Amino acid sequence: MSGATEGRRDPRLGPPAWDAAAGGATRGMKLLLPLAVPLALWYFGWLLQPERVGQPELFGLLVAAEIFNLVQACGFWWTVAASRRPPDAQAGNVNAPVDVLIPVYDEPIDIVEPTVAAATRMRGAAVKVHVLDDGDRASVRLMAERCGAGYVCRASNSGAKAGNINHALQRTSAPYVVVLDCDHVPRPQFLERTLPLMADERVAFVQTPQYYANWRRGGISAAAWAQQALFFGAIARGKDARGAMFCCGTNVLLRRTALMSVGGFPTGSLTEDFELSVHLHERGWTSRYVAEVLAQGLGPEDMSSYVSQQQRWARGCLGGAATALRARLPLRVKAQYLLSSMYFLSGWTLLAYMSFPIVRILTGAQPIAAASADQFLFHFAPYFVAALGAVTIAGGGSYTFAGFSLAAANFWIHLRATALALLRRRGRFVVTPKRGALQRQPRAVLPGLAVIAVMVGVATYGIVGDRSPSTLNNAAFAVLHATVLGFGIRYALTRRRDADGEREAARRPRQVPDAELAKGPA
Repeated sequence: MSGATEGRRDPRLGPPAWDAAAGGATRGMKLLLPLAVPLALWYFGWLLQPERVGQPELFGLLVAAEIFNLVQACGFWWTVAASRRPPDAQAGNVNAPVDVLIPVYDEPIDIVEPTVAAATRMRGAAVKVHVLDDGDRASVRLMAERCGAGYVCRASNSGAKAGNINHALQRTSAPYVVVLDCDHVPRPQFLERTLPLMADERVAFVQTPQYYANWRRGGISAAAWAQQALFFGAIARGKDARGAMFCCGTNVLLRRTALMSVGGFPTGSLTEDFELSVHLHERGWTSRYVAEVLAQGLGPEDMSSYVSQQQRWARGCLGGAATALRARLPLRVKAQYLLSSMYFLSGWTLLAYMSFPIVRILTGAQPIAAASADQFLFHFAPYFVAALGAVTIAGGGSYTFAGFSLAAANFWIHLRATALALLRRRGRFVVTPKRGALQRQPRAVLPGLAVIAVMVGVATYGIVGDRSPSTLNNAAFAVLHATVLGFGIRYALTRRRDADGEREAARRPRQVPDAELAKGPA
């Protein structure tokens, strides 16, 4: 079967359609920075004048939100302005033993098997592949044997993915370890491109992009990938140059001695990879990033999967912020960790912005006094456009409005994660489903639907009762926010078309239940 045919059937088996080295600190970014700084000063110089204060509490909330976003914008500029040249291609140490660990729980065999098979074909080292089955399924054991991989199962599922990997570390011995999520199919050159960086004995791990091959099918996978592409492109390259790239849990090569020096993967966090990185950097280990797609995986294909994934990341990273604050790290490294954690607070700023027109229409109170909408837009719009331009340029065109609106529509995840982090409620590790549901999922977007209903309702109420310019302006802002949220949640309100799956399922032979496989031949 040709690579093109396989790629149509399974997008992970075709060539990647993204360049991790695109965008970043380009000439356009360097030209935009001298423009963005005076625009920011112009806007904040206008905003912070005493005569701008309207209702004091609302004004304070607006200023806090704007300062938060300014800090995030400055952090973004500082990160992407740095860039380390990708390492030259070179052969790795063919004699170096490498254990490849592939954690599995309840994922379908046809999702897992291409990953296991491809892992056994990686070049550049003496590879031993181990399937870590927390589902204790006979079908997984037989698949591992068929692919020539080892099979590891444990008595309990304590510690979830982190506990599964730690259990396998006690039963393997290679000096280097690759961790792959079961849906991420490695390319043959994975070790050839990552292992040479381990020649520096200070390097604890080498991270590569977490690429969503199914983004080309469109829908929520493409929107989710737009967010990932921005991080694994310019941001990750900048973090690497700052010495602060963190482990992302898959598609990563680790040094065993480094892992064992911190006791393996932390089992008390939903983002064990984030906290592991903090501990390793605190111990003086360094990290590297290879800006090249070396493994291809699957992104969320429905809204419930996306929400589940984002909740886990938000809760884990906000909880990990305390770990980063306490850690004895170089200031630049600590700042990078905090910037990544702070992203999951941005939902609060969106909530503030959405509340202002509603409060104005219902009560007449507003954050800014003695300023018309025209004056506000005259000062704010150029600053906002420059900030969006920086993101667009840094992303090399991969960051889309669909990605932006999807994040906006799920702002409530940040609110919930903040509350749970403050209450120190860890939550349960939930594996992101590898196949999306075909039915509509309105329950996954109920908070967004409720906010849209409130904004549209209040805007209508305001226009019916008062058609003054101020009311019309605030109603327009409310409808604008509702439109952005609606664009982001639309994936949950429409039936997803399965272009390949239904036809493939009709041709696929019946899978024998694990209970029957466990009995063996009659």
